[in-house]
Amino acid sequence: MSLVSRTSWEQKKKFEEVANNTTLDSIGQELNSEDKHNSDNLKRKKRRREHAASSGEKDSKVEQEKEMKRLESFLFGTIYSPLDFGKEVSEDREEEGLAEPLFIVNKSTNNEIESYVEELNEEREPLSDDGGDREEMDSAQPAPPMKMLTGNQIVVHEEELNKEKKPAWIDEEENMTKVDIMKVPRLRKLRKEAGEGLISGTDYVSRLRAQHSRLNPGTEWAHIDRKSERVHDSDNESDDESGITVAPGYERIVSDDILRSNDELVVKDRVKLLPGLLEYSRLMDANGEEPSNGPINSIQFHRNGQLLLTAGLDRRLRFFQVDGKRNTKVQSIFIEDCPIHKASFLPDGSQVILSGRRKFFYSVDLVKASVDKIGPLTGREEKSLEVFEVSNDSSIIAFIGNEGYILLVSTRTKELIGTLKMNGSARSLAFADGGQRLLSSGGDGHVYHWDLRTRTCIHKAVDEGCLAGSSLCTSPDSSLFAAGSTSGIVNIYKEDEFLGGKRKPLKTIESLSTQIDCLKFNPDAQILALCSRMKKNSLRLVHVPSFNIFSNWPPPRSSLQYPRCLDFSPGGGFMAVGNATGKVLLYKLHHYQKA
Repeated sequence: MSLVSRTSWEQKKKFEEVANNTTLDSIGQELNSEDKHNSDNLKRKKRRREHAASSGEKDSKVEQEKEMKRLESFLFGTIYSPLDFGKEVSEDREEEGLAEPLFIVNKSTNNEIESYVEELNEEREPLSDDGGDREEMDSAQPAPPMKMLTGNQIVVHEEELNKEKKPAWIDEEENMTKVDIMKVPRLRKLRKEAGEGLISGTDYVSRLRAQHSRLNPGTEWAHIDRKSERVHDSDNESDDESGITVAPGYERIVSDDILRSNDELVVKDRVKLLPGLLEYSRLMDANGEEPSNGPINSIQFHRNGQLLLTAGLDRRLRFFQVDGKRNTKVQSIFIEDCPIHKASFLPDGSQVILSGRRKFFYSVDLVKASVDKIGPLTGREEKSLEVFEVSNDSSIIAFIGNEGYILLVSTRTKELIGTLKMNGSARSLAFADGGQRLLSSGGDGHVYHWDLRTRTCIHKAVDEGCLAGSSLCTSPDSSLFAAGSTSGIVNIYKEDEFLGGKRKPLKTIESLSTQIDCLKFNPDAQILALCSRMKKNSLRLVHVPSFNIFSNWPPPRSSLQYPRCLDFSPGGGFMAVGNATGKVLLYKLHHYQKA
């Protein structure tokens, strides 16, 4: 074979080998791709079967849970499927017998909640096509009525609101236990009768609770059963022109004059004080930090109700901040040449006037912190100015002078501006009608009414049963006045009737037998206090509307000693009594919430 033919044969053989290898590779690749596709299909089918099996199990579990919830809801109420605001109640829930929720929170407008409640009430009506089970359940458990409130409030069942709270636990041994409230001194205040001793445990607990509520009155807004506030339309509440809200009963006040008047714009309910027993408690002495070294002759509360002045024969004028707990001393002023018989704030609270058995008197300026000695008065020869009264408008000081004279002194200039003359000796004074009129009484047993604008006597009449007058007092509104005598008799008059000629008093109080030295109405004129300096515990409190004396005063288990003066705080909550031992006893009257 030649070389050329041999080379061509080798090339042809190589070409055939290459072609065969190529065909085999393509066939192998095709086979491999087909096997891969088949395996993917198998995996997909397997996954589908597994998914179908798992979904079937889940569906069965969901059905079981729904069935359990349906049974629980049927027994215990709708605890798993409450109503959602804005969604209609489905027929399935009506067929399943689920009750409606206890409350629905309104977080949208009033129109939407009203329409929603109407739809809810319509769907709750029994249908004639329902099965017997539904009718039986409705008859067994009638749906309670619903109460619709406006605004962002809650719709609740009336029955749930009316249910009273029951105690979580009751001690059965309380009825079996006996407590002797006579053995422990601090428990004696719980007695209702003087000789009461053993009481049951239940009665003991109730009395402790009552005592706690009296000493610690709660705030009104925290009471659950307080009166609900009335809801008024905004269009009716405000004034058409100015838009100012006017309290009921004050429609007569023009909107422009509201800021010019001191009338209360909010009318509060005032509970009348009941007669019989007066609820009070003894507090720490008002001058406990520094008692007086002599008898207390004068005490008075400042107009703010927190500052109390005390004065006496030890020549010291003291100020105390009264809170009933500490009663801190604020200031003490020593008057070297004048034992103090009378001290009084000016009604505006800027000054203190004090006097004694001297020809002069003192003025203490609380703003400037200065003490001024004033007198003797020009043209007068009085040796004592120990009795005086200050007018309600803080413009005039009326001193009792010699031989029936009444001296009128200006509070601004401290000079004598006029005199009034009684037939007998003058012993007591009292201002009325905001300082425009003055009442006086004395040795002739008459009560004089003076008009300070003309400085003339406008009326004079005998105080019934009085030989000599010793004290006078007018109520804050000047409608009543009380007159005390040296024989211990106190007559209470209505001023209009007395000025009109009626001489018969409304009531005559004869509980004391010694001279009446002090008379005082409390701020709302429901209590009249009268005391005498000549006998121990000679202090009485009269319930003015019924004219009866409170039977539990003076305190049965404590001594007032010899009371000499007293005063009520501006709000009526405190009553201070000064006695001959130099102490100022402080009492809290629980009927009044403010000092």
